[in-house]
Amino acid sequence: MTTATLGSSSEPSPGPRSTLLLLVRHGETPTTGVVLPGRAPGLHLSDRGRDQAERIAERLDGLPVSALYSSPLERACETAEPTAARTELEVIHDDGLLECDFGEWTGGTIADLAVLPEWQTVQHSPSAFRFPDGESFPEMQARIVGALEVLCTAHAGGVVVCFSHADPIKAAVAHFLGTQLDLFQRIVISPGSVSAISFVEGQDPAVLMVNSTSEPLSGLRGQ
Repeated sequence: MTTATLGSSSEPSPGPRSTLLLLVRHGETPTTGVVLPGRAPGLHLSDRGRDQAERIAERLDGLPVSALYSSPLERACETAEPTAARTELEVIHDDGLLECDFGEWTGGTIADLAVLPEWQTVQHSPSAFRFPDGESFPEMQARIVGALEVLCTAHAGGVVVCFSHADPIKAAVAHFLGTQLDLFQRIVISPGSVSAISFVEGQDPAVLMVNSTSEPLSGLRGQ
């Protein structure tokens, strides 16, 4: 014979809330891989980039998205538009998601910059580098990580989609992986890709995927 404890319930107690953060790099532009556009205005998605934006929205089908945030730059906002249309959510601009401030390097061609001695520091010791008249990599990382933590706290238990840029996303992923910033260039973040991080109260963040460009994302909510 089984004796029930007074006041006990057969219902399991709810577990800690899980917040899903999706980091989306904007789609391709006419200068992707050729120029460091930085924060210069006026750069829009290419036809391929618009197709990538549509594909992101399709892949998000089935996820109960709570909020959409974007870097204020045009290429990020345009990438967010199809998702906003499908979810009927407003895209909120957040300066914390901005591209790195490349300072005097803004608009430079990668081929020209790659021959500079400083380029080796950018690639192998980024924690020691500040762009001339611009931002340092540690500042960039602290900026985006701080912004993401605020957004996840504001939407605890939900699904937050953030549209940003390659270097900030790489730096954020490195942080949540526990990887030192000097190794962040080993992380690949392609145009139109999605990286997913799960936050559970009382636990370390869990990086669920990095640089995903194809599969549906609806299954992430169960992880």
